[in-house]
Amino acid sequence: MFSQTLRRAAAQTAGAYRSPFAPKYTTPFNYHGLTAGAATKYAQIAATFGISAGVFAVFFFGEVPRVRNDILRQLPFFDTYFDRSIAPEDNPF
Repeated sequence: MFSQTLRRAAAQTAGAYRSPFAPKYTTPFNYHGLTAGAATKYAQIAATFGISAGVFAVFFFGEVPRVRNDILRQLPFFDTYFDRSIAPEDNPF
């Protein structure tokens, strides 16, 4: 067996030794390899795709009478745009 020296005993009790000449580095917090910066970037991308898909869905289903009357006509500035009333002179009945 090897005999333990004072320097080796001090290094083992003090934890990890860092040289004063080595670069100062920190390990960023991560969860399964996903850091906060990467999570923010992915959240922005997902929000952009989600908003564009939502706008597409609203205008795609805008011609469905239930969606048009219950959702789209409740929004300001869209109430006259989505008004599909028939003029009295064009009504055959």
